Amino acid sequence: MKRYFNTSGPNNPKEHYTLYREHLLEKGKKLVFNQRYFTIWAPRQSGKSTYSRLLAKELEKEGYSVAHINFENYRTESFDNILKRLIRESNKFWNTNFTSTSIPSYFFELENIQNRNFVLIIDEVEGINPDYLGTFLHSIRNAYHSRDSHSLKSVILVGVSNITGIMQDHASPFNISDELNIPYFSNEETVELLTQHETETGQVFEQDVKSKISEITANQPGLVNGFAKQLVDRNPNKAIIGVEDYEIVEDWYLNKAIDKNIANILKIAKQYRNLMEKLLFKENPIPFKIDDPSIEKLYVNGLITYDENNYIVFWVPLYKKRLHDALYPYSNGEGEKIASNMLSSSYLMEDRTINFDKLIDAYKSHIKLRSFRPFREKDEKGRYISIPEAAMIYSFETFISIFLREIEGRLYRESYVSLGNTDIIINVLGHEYIIETKKYYSPGNFQKGKKQLAYYCNRADLKEGVYIVFVDTSVNPDFVSEGSEEIEDVLIRTYLIWYDEEKDF
Repeated sequence: MKRYFNTSGPNNPKEHYTLYREHLLEKGKKLVFNQRYFTIWAPRQSGKSTYSRLLAKELEKEGYSVAHINFENYRTESFDNILKRLIRESNKFWNTNFTSTSIPSYFFELENIQNRNFVLIIDEVEGINPDYLGTFLHSIRNAYHSRDSHSLKSVILVGVSNITGIMQDHASPFNISDELNIPYFSNEETVELLTQHETETGQVFEQDVKSKISEITANQPGLVNGFAKQLVDRNPNKAIIGVEDYEIVEDWYLNKAIDKNIANILKIAKQYRNLMEKLLFKENPIPFKIDDPSIEKLYVNGLITYDENNYIVFWVPLYKKRLHDALYPYSNGEGEKIASNMLSSSYLMEDRTINFDKLIDAYKSHIKLRSFRPFREKDEKGRYISIPEAAMIYSFETFISIFLREIEGRLYRESYVSLGNTDIIINVLGHEYIIETKKYYSPGNFQKGKKQLAYYCNRADLKEGVYIVFVDTSVNPDFVSEGSEEIEDVLIRTYLIWYDEEKDF
């Protein structure tokens, strides 16, 4: 049977390309051998269900009887339906004959069974009706304390939310030390998964394609499989899948894909729009504090994580790109006004490179005439809902997008060079440029931005970078200056866009 990349539900290794991740399986087995009751949680599409099923198979080889029960979509179910499923599935997996009429009596029956090695895995545990979750957890707690004298040697609760917190709320035995983390793939594991397809079919992914898949997905298992499946399905007769094939799939994911997981990400992000805009468009880092409800919600759903300095960063570059576009106010009509006065070819020099001095002067004239107000969105009551900094970024990207459209150029955000919050790359007539847009905060920050841009250009093997800084009229003009300078062998062109906080916002 020909295997394939799975994008729906847990993997079946006989049907799907699958990573066994032996080091993680050994951790899970060790916890069970030590009779630990523990939790597994990670964002959706992380491979939790696949892992728990593989762990069950490994435990069965060691003589354990494993009941694997999924309670997704049981949040509004009655007590009777929850209990019936628990008993039916337990009897099927363990070959028992439970007839319990309550959760405590179910565990009482379990505790009367001797000389067996039972393991209970509850998948999607937060899907259980919260009215009955407390009773369920208390019964598990009682079973945990007497596990040496009965057959239920381990209970594993699997979910999307940080269920350790739920457990502690219900005074259960589940402790942070008994939590098994299922991380995204490593770069090497992504390559290993793709290599399975290469070995079995002879179809090869170019090395750059493998790298780009890792970069844009952050090695999230669901997205890695999704990109690989799209590439294979679109190119069934191609011996080598190249970067041009990858770019078609990336464009589809960014602009056309109707994906359940991405739709959920966008829905959640829009509930915390203010924080999202700060992360997308503001320069100042935001500390990661899990006790902040908005941060916790975005974290457990895979939107954000933290860096080595404990500041919030976007977890998956693909999500960041989709979020940027989803929050962009395309319908404000400014694009049409810009286009009516845009003769893009006039901003090109004889060698077909961009005359940035002339192009940015045109942008300054447009802002002087129109200001930034049209780029701020309002709610149904006419109140502004977007932050000023986002409005400035929106305005420039609208302007540059119209310029590119007229000459069939391309704008994109490339994860490979690890760009900052508002950096973009444009490709015009075979020439690439990095443009970094920032709001002015301090003299030191202003200079630091130039060095960062030079670093990004060197990473991308580009010899020129454009640095656009929005500066409030209250700033001392001696602290900032326009012009070109060479930093680390890169020509940095600096342009200042002055604005008045009161007038423009």
